[in-house]
Amino acid sequence: MTDTGTGNHLDNVYASKSADEVAKGYDRWAETYDQDMGASGYRHPTICLALISRYIKTDHAAILDAGAGTGLIGEWLRIIGYRELVALDASDGMLEVARRKGVYDELHQGFMGQTLPFDDDRFTGAVSAGVFTLGHVGPEGLDDLLRVVRRGGFIVLTVKDRLLAETDFRQHVDKLCGDGYCRLVEETPSYISIPGEASQSTSRAFVLEVLH
Repeated sequence: MTDTGTGNHLDNVYASKSADEVAKGYDRWAETYDQDMGASGYRHPTICLALISRYIKTDHAAILDAGAGTGLIGEWLRIIGYRELVALDASDGMLEVARRKGVYDELHQGFMGQTLPFDDDRFTGAVSAGVFTLGHVGPEGLDDLLRVVRRGGFIVLTVKDRLLAETDFRQHVDKLCGDGYCRLVEETPSYISIPGEASQSTSRAFVLEVLH
């Protein structure tokens, strides 16, 4: 198995030591990101799209794409009928590519794990694909997502298995559930997230229902 163009970029962003480094790495990658990830068979957007459509109806749904990147998920959500879509990403370069697609009602530059620039209970749901991974965002990124998604809404996210093994991510989810903020309604089996990438690393997707 050989890399298709993703390898060097992924190595760089995974090795980042700060949120600013991550953003700059994606700025450099933005113009070829869709092509590179498409060629590699990137699976997170498809899996997240299926889970969103399972749990959130298109009628009156306001969806936050947290870590929207170039807007891969936003494009598909718009096609299947979701009408209020908001993008958040750390990379201005990625957001500029997303802006050109014309599928988001709003685009915001910001970092997961910090206070998000949205009111409480703003969204019916949120999706975060490929964000909870090495060198990006840890379990603390969940907390403010729960604030901005209203009661009865759903959060769909992917988590790299190494992050689950090497951090307290699962324990953090268990505590949030135990404290009544959310409940875990679905966890997929592990899957290879980028089949065309040499490491063949695995991830899984979670669906949380917001209870607060």
